[in-house]
Amino acid sequence: MESRASAEISKRLSNYKLFQESCFLEIEELSEAITRVFERGNKLLICGNGGSAADSQHLAAEFVSSFSFGLERRSLPAIALTVDSSIITAISNDFNFDLIFSRQIQGLGVPGDALLILSTSGESANCIRAAEEARKKEMVVLSLTRRDSRLYRMADVAVGVPLIDTQHIQECHLISYHIIAENIDFAFKKEG
Repeated sequence: MESRASAEISKRLSNYKLFQESCFLEIEELSEAITRVFERGNKLLICGNGGSAADSQHLAAEFVSSFSFGLERRSLPAIALTVDSSIITAISNDFNFDLIFSRQIQGLGVPGDALLILSTSGESANCIRAAEEARKKEMVVLSLTRRDSRLYRMADVAVGVPLIDTQHIQECHLISYHIIAENIDFAFKKEG
């Protein structure tokens, strides 16, 4: 009889294979889109809720610092819109929680910048509002989300994980943005 742990490992490996088969080109496209933003001298704004908020901070840190230990490259301009509790609580209190990211985009975004939205559901109202505001600002809209979600359809470039369980989508997002961070490290390696 197969143990619960063995069954879970088997399910995860099956999920990862499906993810690999359906998302590897999208991951490459997202890497290239972010690289173009940085090459133009623009910045990347990143947002998400819950675990995706933490992932937003993690990814911004990889760009500003460096993902690959020992690889030399310049710092890249990335900002997680999830880190300033004063801004988030002020907007939530004075306006509405659905505006916590879009208000920041109004103040920080300029044409040519990009917004990267991390969302396991792809349906979060504050993330959708952020995408709409980024469009108004003539920014590039990118997403790591669930396949066939609203944010998947709204993005200029998206990685759409073809799974339904939040934790499994999050795991695939982590793999995706680690690959993206490494690709970008090597794109800017010792550029001068």
